[in-house]
Amino acid sequence: MSLDRTDMRILRELERDGRISNQDLATSVALSPSACLRRVKLMEEQGVIEGYRCVIAPKRIGVEFEALVHVAMRPDIDDWHDSFVAAIQSWPEVVAAQVVTGESNYVLTVRARSLDHFSDFVMNRLHRARGVMSTNSSIVLATLKRDGSVLDLASKPA
Repeated sequence: MSLDRTDMRILRELERDGRISNQDLATSVALSPSACLRRVKLMEEQGVIEGYRCVIAPKRIGVEFEALVHVAMRPDIDDWHDSFVAAIQSWPEVVAAQVVTGESNYVLTVRARSLDHFSDFVMNRLHRARGVMSTNSSIVLATLKRDGSVLDLASKPA
């Protein structure tokens, strides 16, 4: 989908405030409400807008611990990928997972209530998953940036 300047302005406004009313959004991008809604619906249908979500402060609900876990898989086992992906999808502690290059096969962002909870997760679930050879964990001491915008990285609008 080719995005023009108006689409990009709509995306910036929605990224800033996903709960903005269509009327206020239309006003801020100088469109009629019906034209604005058509553009938003099209971007949703095309997958440009993947969804709208609530951002929860983990520490406010008792989730105090975060770590980045590099996972290396055993090269002598051929079919570990599908079973590992299914496992990480079922583990609520894994809040993000990427396939990466380098010495690891995956990097997981893991959240836990405490160090004990994290340790239990790593020892009793992660290390027991089919094909896991080793893990290397980095405890997050502070988050300096989260949820940066990709709009500035996108190609210039048509």
